Amino acid sequence: MKAVQLRKSIGRYLSVKALGRRFPALLTSPLGLVAMREVPPLKLPSPQWVRVRPKLSGICGSDLAVITAKSSLLLSPLTSTPFTFGHEVVGEVVEVGDAVTQVKVGDRVVVEPALCCFVRELNPPCSRCAEGNYACCERLTEGIIGAGVQTGYCRDTGGGWGEELVAHEWQLFRVPENLSDEEAVLIEPFSCALHAVLRAWKAVESPPQTALVLGCGTMGLLTVAALRAVERATQRKPMRLIAMAKYLHQSEWAKRLGADEVVPTSGDSYRALQQLCGAQLFQPELGKPTVLGGFDVVFDCVGSQSSLDDAVRWARANGIVVVVGMPAQPKVSWASLWFKELRVLGAYAYGVEEWQGKRVRTFALALDLLEGGFVSLRGLVTHRFPLTQWRQAVQTALQAGRRCAIKVVLENLATSPSLGSWGRSP
Repeated sequence: MKAVQLRKSIGRYLSVKALGRRFPALLTSPLGLVAMREVPPLKLPSPQWVRVRPKLSGICGSDLAVITAKSSLLLSPLTSTPFTFGHEVVGEVVEVGDAVTQVKVGDRVVVEPALCCFVRELNPPCSRCAEGNYACCERLTEGIIGAGVQTGYCRDTGGGWGEELVAHEWQLFRVPENLSDEEAVLIEPFSCALHAVLRAWKAVESPPQTALVLGCGTMGLLTVAALRAVERATQRKPMRLIAMAKYLHQSEWAKRLGADEVVPTSGDSYRALQQLCGAQLFQPELGKPTVLGGFDVVFDCVGSQSSLDDAVRWARANGIVVVVGMPAQPKVSWASLWFKELRVLGAYAYGVEEWQGKRVRTFALALDLLEGGFVSLRGLVTHRFPLTQWRQAVQTALQAGRRCAIKVVLENLATSPSLGSWGRSP
């Protein structure tokens, strides 16, 4: 079967890191870190595992960070190669193990990619998995499969950028009939955004009145959507929600999803934000302004040095900063963190949430919010390519601003009902 995989090589890594920005075509060339290969079918690791044929699989910022050699090396010891990319997946069950009871052949499912103790069939599970925080599993190199934090970063599971993958039945959620494939493929990143919002809400003593979302790529837009979805579902009074976007098409989407105002990153963004939230600005001898006042909660959905610096500046005293975008290797001054007595929360993936007096898995809650009409993600998949055109797909995702792209997905020929829309808006 065909699969787009990482080619682990120190030489390739150094070449891409040094030359990739200047020569972007290098990233998807034979000299890059990624290649489509013909690989043997994967074995089901145990009778509780399932074979899934991907229908659509998203290209995530974390995938691009690996391809461009910009990702943090923190998780590199927790992966096994060669791995097949793709952790945002909607697909069809094509084979089930003898002990599977939760799904059947023909079911349309989304894959929760966390490769935690339950997936690795480790008993007893680690403390984090036992409490429902399984995205932070502490036994990611043990069990019946190789090392890997998620599907798409483990040699034994495959990924959505291949013609097949295998998953434990615990990872699979059936997709409601009223959700399209284009909406379903967004369940994974939407669950990340939803988890970030609920972590922030859990940390505050009273509902926040103001929020700032930095970055309006897929994760930023889904964070805006999650904020409004939680308000609607819980009948909370709407907060004042401001977003910061780099491109015009992102700004339009942010407003459509519920942002009250969107500030462009170009121009004097600090002055624009000041006028919206009533903060005071004071200019030091060098660098960005010092901010007094600001927002109750700031969501950094970029993870760059500049965005993290902006986030801690724009959170009000005793406010909260939530790091949603995967940080690379930024150097940030934490003077604002110290001076304002801020709380900084990481928001990685998903788990079990406290929701209206019950404990529910984030994926299940995300599906319920979409099925119940509390949020719509229609139209966010802007570009679709067949798996064999993975190079064009990756280049489109890398040039999201110029291509007016939000979510770029790969489509599996074997499960596609139509070939007419590939490479264009669905």
